[in-house]
Amino acid sequence: MVGADLSVTLADGSASRFVNLDLAASAPCVRAAARAVEAVLPWYASVHRGAGARSARCTLEYERARQSVGDFVGAGAQDLVVFTRNTTDATNLLARALPTGTTTVVFETEHHATLLPWPNARRLPAPQSPDDAVRALEAALRYLAGPVLVAVTGASNVTGEIWPVRRLADVAHAHGARLFVDAAQLAPHTPVDLNALGADYLAFSGHKLYAPFGAGVLVGRGDWLDAAPPYLAGGGASARVGDTADDLTWATGPARHEGGTPNLLGAVALAAVCDALVAADRDALHAHEQRLLARLRAGVAAVPGVRDVSLFGPEHPRVGIVSLALPGHDATAVADRLGHEHGIGVRAGQFCAHPLARRLSGVDGSCGAAGATLLRASIGLGTTEEDVNRFVEALRAVL
Repeated sequence: MVGADLSVTLADGSASRFVNLDLAASAPCVRAAARAVEAVLPWYASVHRGAGARSARCTLEYERARQSVGDFVGAGAQDLVVFTRNTTDATNLLARALPTGTTTVVFETEHHATLLPWPNARRLPAPQSPDDAVRALEAALRYLAGPVLVAVTGASNVTGEIWPVRRLADVAHAHGARLFVDAAQLAPHTPVDLNALGADYLAFSGHKLYAPFGAGVLVGRGDWLDAAPPYLAGGGASARVGDTADDLTWATGPARHEGGTPNLLGAVALAAVCDALVAADRDALHAHEQRLLARLRAGVAAVPGVRDVSLFGPEHPRVGIVSLALPGHDATAVADRLGHEHGIGVRAGQFCAHPLARRLSGVDGSCGAAGATLLRASIGLGTTEEDVNRFVEALRAVL
């Protein structure tokens, strides 16, 4: 990890190694991403917009990155890989591309990026179990006509719980609907594959996948995307522009929705991480993370007055995310003290998933504001047992 040995000054003037337990918000950069960016920087030039050696090299690197990201999620020949800024951007792109009259079905438990963009959304209440989620979707789709898209998270950014995506996909497809998966929290922790998930569309962010250079991606079926107006009208999105306003031909494929000069460095960094993860032993990484997660949950369970929140129950599988209710304490103040007094970075708030955070905490509040409802610790690549131990000890000391 770049910055793994970062030192910060504490409130008492002493220095301490910084413990980053906020990877669910933005993960640090892995060296594979940094090296990939460093390698392409001397060649940096326009993509798809030049005949010189630099432009040709950058165009090649950009399209190689597209192939790597597509391979990472098992994209097929019929799928498009469209680079965006992040998951929110990718979700809004898909929302703009939906056929007229499309109904979107979404659970109220989603991150705002998947909860808010849809023009004609039907919200389902928070399910009490995976079975309940499947039954609720089945009941909702039974009476819907016309195009339908089901939008669901792969793993909750509040609880880390893994959703029954494949079962929901089977229900959606049985009713002629399509499925979109927000994989922002899933992709950093476990392999994601369009076919295995049964997803028609999938999105995730580089900044959560250890490639913090401002790139995200939307991957999925090309028919709706090619039939929709460009997400960003402009250079690159147009194949031919005539002399009158109606003499216009839009590009097809990814270029249609990648108007303007693309984020080459972001795409290269994201692809480098995807390639590194494909080459890594994901089972070993997952097992290591789950051991740390168990240690973290056992540690906070022993701190009086702390409650580890969940939607599907404490034994349900989850990725490395733990959110804590702290009755009688201001989570924002606790997070500030952990940072200033102990050199530990965590997140306090409702994590841009207000309905779910309020439900789990039983307290009203606003995202990131004073009086925040939950305290979140999130782990991943680079997290150590020492990091977990320091957090548990510091949390006990602060409370």
